[in-house]
Amino acid sequence: MQTIYGDRERCYKCYRPKSSCMCGYIDSFETNTKFIILMHPKEFKKVKNNTGFFTHRTLLNSEVFIGIDFSNHTQINKIIQTHTSYILYPSSQALNLSDVNSAKALGATQKPLAIFLIDSTWACAKKMFTQSTNLQSLQHISFTTQKQSEYKIKVQPKENYLSTIESTLVVLELLNELNIEKIEKKSLSGFLEPFYMMIEYQQELILNPKHNAVRFKRRD
Repeated sequence: MQTIYGDRERCYKCYRPKSSCMCGYIDSFETNTKFIILMHPKEFKKVKNNTGFFTHRTLLNSEVFIGIDFSNHTQINKIIQTHTSYILYPSSQALNLSDVNSAKALGATQKPLAIFLIDSTWACAKKMFTQSTNLQSLQHISFTTQKQSEYKIKVQPKENYLSTIESTLVVLELLNELNIEKIEKKSLSGFLEPFYMMIEYQQELILNPKHNAVRFKRRD
């Protein structure tokens, strides 16, 4: 589905201009875990390079909420009540998913699992977390990885910082190792496809600013 914003036709699903729509590179799949993407309003406006939308479009069992203070958000509070909920937030108290022994606790619950992801800059993410009292009640999870961000068009605050979609992939891979998820390797290997193609598209525009209708073939 397409919609019109100003003088440019945009995709209703990914909100990007039709000429740079990446939906054709997204292969959606189901997960046992519910993912809740909390998107800062500033991040929502970054349509051309926002990876939170790609994450949501790929994960069928996910929802996106836009805002800063979610304390009294009815839908979010319902999810917290009906799920065993964690938030991906690095802290000294965080449960490290990379530590198999400690991470087993995620699977030891009768309620379905929910993981909250904050899609924002680190500074804005801290503000969202401190203002949302309901999020402060959630146990933190984190991971350790040698991966470095491939976000070539955006400088990360630190070399070990990953984008939302890259972080989510690490979480999915670890949940697979813990047998909490049983996601096919094909789905995981293609998870970053729209991300890679978005970067390739933006790099092409940097080299050829007037060429705003670049289209790429799907990778094998």
